[in-house]
Amino acid sequence: MSETQRCREECDIQKKTKHNPKMASLSVTLNLLRPCSIAPKPSPSLRFCDVRNSASSYCSTSRRLALFHLGSALPQSQILGAKASQLLRGEGKPVEAAPIADLAQAGAAIAQEDALEWVKNDKRRMLHVVYRVGDLDKTIKFYTECLGMKLLRKRDIPEEQYSNAFLGYGPEDSNFTVELTYNYGVDKYDIGTGFGHFGIAVEDVAKTVELIKAKGGKVTREPGPANGGTTIIALIEDPDGYPFELLEKWPTPEPFSQVMLRVGDLDRAINFYTKAFGMELLRTRDNPEYKYTVAMLGYGTEDNSPVVELTYNYGITDYDKGNGYAQIAIGTDDVYKSAEAVKLSGGKIILEPGPLPGINTKITAFLDPDGWKSVFVDNIDFLKELE
Repeated sequence: MSETQRCREECDIQKKTKHNPKMASLSVTLNLLRPCSIAPKPSPSLRFCDVRNSASSYCSTSRRLALFHLGSALPQSQILGAKASQLLRGEGKPVEAAPIADLAQAGAAIAQEDALEWVKNDKRRMLHVVYRVGDLDKTIKFYTECLGMKLLRKRDIPEEQYSNAFLGYGPEDSNFTVELTYNYGVDKYDIGTGFGHFGIAVEDVAKTVELIKAKGGKVTREPGPANGGTTIIALIEDPDGYPFELLEKWPTPEPFSQVMLRVGDLDRAINFYTKAFGMELLRTRDNPEYKYTVAMLGYGTEDNSPVVELTYNYGITDYDKGNGYAQIAIGTDDVYKSAEAVKLSGGKIILEPGPLPGINTKITAFLDPDGWKSVFVDNIDFLKELE
């Protein structure tokens, strides 16, 4: 049959289907099985694309357009895959032509599923936590003499009016560390009510507390069992007033073990940290006697790696973040894909992914649903920066 004859036949079918539902179904079926020559032919560029590095999408515009152009010519299972086609029909029902809006929705669902699946396989770890101090040398002295940390490196950036110091219990390429920031001329910061504490594992809490007292440090809770638990803990403050929880937990490959943040909706926060960060929910503990619930999340067990401790206090949904605590930095193999996963999980990008001026390290910065800032850092670029 010639192209002209075929199109005339389809025009006749369209006239007959105007008042005949059965013929209308036949017309739809014909359109699914064969394209009419008068319909626009898909451009060669309109093909499915692989997952690519993009700040706005894993798939280029060509994939989205392909869903529209090919949707009337191919079965949905071929376009979207068997799993996605189930989004558009019930089990055991015949496949019918889907509206373009449904195809677009299914395509978006596939993109989201692909992005979040990629997060699970990304090579991530907690690199360092950043906060501001009023006297860099005084804080370094306290951390090295009282908490047993080592000064790993220090740098001064006079053109930007600030200095950094990195401290920890092992090399930065394998350990979670502290990045202290001193801004020229600023000697005091507001810690706020949202930041909780940093957790440090020590061999003997009582001996560590005595050492801190001897050095003039401030102890806010004497050694004893944790509320609702059995672990021996103590609470102290560094020279800037940042709280530290000392935990009697030894030996451990990572003494810098916790960062505690308060959140207004624990379920929402857990959902974000598991999807956008790709962390594992290690455990939760409800403590009704003291009216709070905690959730531990991380990239490994609490005994071997640092964790984020999210705390929900009954009835409190908002906190003052202050201006002292800054962010946690997380390593990733791709900051562009990581940024997309953040968006899909309900986070807010505040620095689009890309290289930092001067050092060319690729990062992206974002806020979680509670307003806590975090940064993803390219793994390879981070190692180059250490060199």
